[in-house]
Amino acid sequence: MKYIVIIGDGMADRPLKELGGKTPLQYASTKNMDRLAREGLLGGAHTIPEGMHPGSDVANLSILGYDPSVYYSGRAPLEAASIGVTLKDNDVAFRCNLVTLRYGERTQAIMEDYSSGHISTDEARELIMEVDRRLGSDSMKFYPGVSYRHLMVWTDGPADLECIPPHDILGKDIVDYLPVGDRDAVLRKIMLDSVDVLDGHQVNRDRIKAGKNPANSVWFWGQGRRPSMPTFLEKYGISGSLVSAVDLTKGLGIYAGFEILNVPGMTGYIDTNYKGKADEALLSLDRVDFVYIHVEAPDEAGHSGNYRDKVKAIEDFDAIVVGAVMEGAKRFGDYRILVMPDHPTPIELRTHSDDPVPFILFDSRRKQCNEGAVYDESVLEREGALIFKEGHKLMDYFIRGE
Repeated sequence: MKYIVIIGDGMADRPLKELGGKTPLQYASTKNMDRLAREGLLGGAHTIPEGMHPGSDVANLSILGYDPSVYYSGRAPLEAASIGVTLKDNDVAFRCNLVTLRYGERTQAIMEDYSSGHISTDEARELIMEVDRRLGSDSMKFYPGVSYRHLMVWTDGPADLECIPPHDILGKDIVDYLPVGDRDAVLRKIMLDSVDVLDGHQVNRDRIKAGKNPANSVWFWGQGRRPSMPTFLEKYGISGSLVSAVDLTKGLGIYAGFEILNVPGMTGYIDTNYKGKADEALLSLDRVDFVYIHVEAPDEAGHSGNYRDKVKAIEDFDAIVVGAVMEGAKRFGDYRILVMPDHPTPIELRTHSDDPVPFILFDSRRKQCNEGAVYDESVLEREGALIFKEGHKLMDYFIRGE
């Protein structure tokens, strides 16, 4: 038996007047997911436990079968694993975004762009290395990641802080959302000082000249210590692989003991290499029995508030990824496919919500007959839908049928 999980990050949404009262998932042409809906089990999962922040870290941990209330320790430690940074027991890792602030007074600025216009990795690396050179220390080190997503590790640093994700405060004055808690003044000073480091840098001068958003500040969030969790093989007796453009998801895969698949052209946005992801995932099933395919593009469009891009991301996800997997999986004989978002990223909110998400569970040996079924948020209200109040139990059902 082969097991294939396909995640359209943030794909679920809410009705939009621009789409005639439909959600992007309802509006998009999704013939492959609709076919799976007619032939698979339909249901919903609460991937965000009550009281936890609706982050992709929590949601994907839940989908993989790990109870976030037990195993979650923060987002940044997962990203550290992805970029090869080994955390010591006394290290606290922080996600470090390169963001665009629109400001007059330095302490009164608007969060204009959480991604600095999806800055390129090469540009961002140059900037974050300059931040490390000028603001880093023996106890605080900056590490370059991908695009706007980077890492700061603070030896003997505090984990007990309230740090707000920058994509949650788009268009808002940052003064009410700066870090609060143990030694918050240290982080606030670095964030302020980073403006002086980055503002006049040649990379940003070139970006402004080209009409692009400059990366004019760092932003800390998602902090935590190194997690401790069993591997997927130890938990389910199955070896696995994972493909994603996102360090967070790759870090989860590393801690789960998966083979991490590298695909040229993965960006995490609508220009990502969808075909490469699907092809590499299918090839990996010659070596392992489980593959986790993560596609970030719908989530990024949701954060940007761009419903057209979200519809396109969903349609490309369906046509290029889901379609290729449905065809390619046939050579394995017996297989199961699970398709779902990790969480909603509603266009109207431009950030994640903790609403339950719809899923399809297709088993090649037990095809269903759901006449007229389509795959969208209405699945959650469908009579007979399987609802998992504890989202981490869905993986048990997917693997073991229990």
